[in-house]
Amino acid sequence: MEPDQQVIIGLEIHCQLNTKTKLFCGCSTDFQGAPPNTHCCPICLGLPGAMPRLNKQAVLYALKVAKALNLEVPEYSEFSRKNYFYPDLPKAYQISQYDKPIAENGHLEIEDDEGHTKIVRITRIHLEEDPGRLVHKTGRDRAGYSLVDYNRSCIPLIEIVTEPDLRSPKEARRFLNKLRSTLEYLEVFDGEREGSIRVDANISIKGHNRVECKNISSYKGVEKALTFEITRQRNLIRRGQYITRETRHFQEGRGITTSSRSKEEENDYRYFPEPDLRPLRVRSWLDEVELPELPDARRDRFMRDYGISVNHARTLTGDLKVANFYEEIAVVDPKLAATWVADILLGELNYRSMKIDDVPAINIGDLIALVRDDEITDKSGVEVLRTMLDHCLNEEDCPMPADIVDEKGLAKVKDGEFDAIIASVVEANPQAVSDYLAGKKGALNFLVGQVMKETRGRADPKVLNTQMSAYLDGLEG
Repeated sequence: MEPDQQVIIGLEIHCQLNTKTKLFCGCSTDFQGAPPNTHCCPICLGLPGAMPRLNKQAVLYALKVAKALNLEVPEYSEFSRKNYFYPDLPKAYQISQYDKPIAENGHLEIEDDEGHTKIVRITRIHLEEDPGRLVHKTGRDRAGYSLVDYNRSCIPLIEIVTEPDLRSPKEARRFLNKLRSTLEYLEVFDGEREGSIRVDANISIKGHNRVECKNISSYKGVEKALTFEITRQRNLIRRGQYITRETRHFQEGRGITTSSRSKEEENDYRYFPEPDLRPLRVRSWLDEVELPELPDARRDRFMRDYGISVNHARTLTGDLKVANFYEEIAVVDPKLAATWVADILLGELNYRSMKIDDVPAINIGDLIALVRDDEITDKSGVEVLRTMLDHCLNEEDCPMPADIVDEKGLAKVKDGEFDAIIASVVEANPQAVSDYLAGKKGALNFLVGQVMKETRGRADPKVLNTQMSAYLDGLEG
């Protein structure tokens, strides 16, 4: 890429911490499905005289993330008021952190677009409260309007800010996937909660103004928004036009960004220390923070203990639930289980929009055992898996693999059963036999395919190939 066309990307990621209560009050964070404005109190509504009370668990969770991402924790941390006016922010300021965040100067390793290890620097992590939520309404007979739901108000967030080290939308998505995986291993974050992660992406072409894309709510959305912005900005540069420094909104349904407002500067927010919360001596809390086995360490252990490839280990440890699922069935046959889970099962689940915990591990373990013991072929195993998942998808009881094999007659053809089928196929296809005997070895594949069709995939292709060759060579003799 030409130096003047280099893409520069930095991310600001807001992650909801999985605490039971809010950041500054005792209201429950479990509001999904609840009526609007039923999980709020004078504190999270910012009513006059209401005093915030810090949730220590949220601080410990933030420190856990900081430790996992190799950040430095200062002696003291302090909350500040970030002042701005918006309908879902009733007190007209957000309690956040400014010049004394909870941690600074860390990094996370990912793969770049060439497959090499890349260090993405993390500038800081700070704690803050979430504002409320606007629900936009439009009607045929009336002008559009918005309703405010304060159930989200005061939910604990961490904001993770990277340095502008990312060079492509795919790198940005890989970083977000690795970060999500790390947070799930730490058990501080539930990615299935509504609004659990939101991303502000800053992007520029080297030498030109930076543009911010706000409040993107999915990893795929980040990649799409950045891809669109790269094209838009390069087109402007090619036409000799000026790139305005601004904030843009990503319209996920259309896959485009639209101008929202000019970019705010830090002084627009008029930060000052939060007078109702004392500074925290956070470094002294680090002794209470213990880290579990993280994705990279688990990947290395899978390779060492189970003898699986780096690609399989990376796929299997990229999601905590998948890693746990694999370990539950690895006792059957570690390498075979890795192949079936990473290469086959995950693809089938994705096609059906299913999750790994939608299928019982014992069923998959029994299926792998049938393949291992040579009871069924790989092809029949895939048919068994698809039948099983179709039942699970329809919320029926997932049948056991052996029952599907018996019901569909998918048991592997035994050696003694080949002879009659081979003879029948040879007799029915004299031209292919003549071609083979005349030296056209490609005819063998046709004949083997006909036997496979007769056995409905229950024969081992390698064994069948050998036996068919021997049978035809016998005819030639």
